[in-house]
Amino acid sequence: MLFDAPDYDAHEAVHFVADPASGLRAIVAVHSTHRGPAAGGCRWWSYADDAAALTDALRLSRGMSYKNAMAGLPMGGGKAVVFRDSATKSEALLEAFGAAVESLGGRYVTAEDVGMSDADMTVIARRTAHVSGLPAAGGAAGGNPGPSTAQGVFVGMRAAVRHALGRDDFAGVHVAIQGLGSVGGGVAERLKAAGAELTVADLDEARAAAVATALGARRVDVTEITRVAADVFSPNALGAVLDEATIAALDVRIVAGAANNQLATPADGARVQARGILYAPDYVINAGGIINVVAEYLGRGDAASVAASIAGIEPRLAAIFAEADATGQATDAVADAQARRLIGR
Repeated sequence: MLFDAPDYDAHEAVHFVADPASGLRAIVAVHSTHRGPAAGGCRWWSYADDAAALTDALRLSRGMSYKNAMAGLPMGGGKAVVFRDSATKSEALLEAFGAAVESLGGRYVTAEDVGMSDADMTVIARRTAHVSGLPAAGGAAGGNPGPSTAQGVFVGMRAAVRHALGRDDFAGVHVAIQGLGSVGGGVAERLKAAGAELTVADLDEARAAAVATALGARRVDVTEITRVAADVFSPNALGAVLDEATIAALDVRIVAGAANNQLATPADGARVQARGILYAPDYVINAGGIINVVAEYLGRGDAASVAASIAGIEPRLAAIFAEADATGQATDAVADAQARRLIGR
């Protein structure tokens, strides 16, 4: 039963969507509209079963409530997952999803996430006005949010390096990067330009090889990246990467990356802390993309003002790290408490 699901957190609504004509099957989870419409991307993914898709939707939508609140955005939190199944991502399927979003009357605003692109958002926009991440031009906010997310991770990682390593730059700092898509690849490029030493891994071995060659990085298998001896581990793929086993194997001082829901269970934040590893709460450090998306949707500001807002991730994380030190709490617990106060829970 939905109300008994481990990750159900008094969600305001969970919508199960089907359109047999196009093959669409999706879940739209609205966690909170306390601060405004529930904003969060749409993920196109192949799940082991329906229960796994529901868990992902519930966890991701709650994370969006926290992310949007901590970034100071006037939006609540929601998320959609579209079942990959055997259906192709056709224009008919995307339009059907757009119609489903429109039927919610603006309570949920969608954008791109894993498996989706700004071109897909353009098709979805044929059927709903409640979509962002559309192609941008002329210095306006909008477009692919990946580069904005990558920039936020870069400045957030800088706060972590300063706090844990006492360094104000990345020269010679060794970062092990898991996942080299539009976000992870962007993080890698920024770190290389700042003088960092990189070890990289991706499920797509050809992409990993290309990035390693282009950036002069060492490449390892994805099964090895969580065990690399480095200063920073940066997870930029899917979530739940930090569990009891991987945390025990980490050989780093910092975890800072863009992946959502990096902690597999609520106990894992304390496990990271017990290892003496500084953890940058994922929904704080990876907020750059949604900052861009919301600026576009609300028509407030341009690329320059978005960049200024993303820069705020660095001091925000510094304050969380300081509070964690002062109180003895894990950084995720500090951030969660702050976020829940902001959404009235």
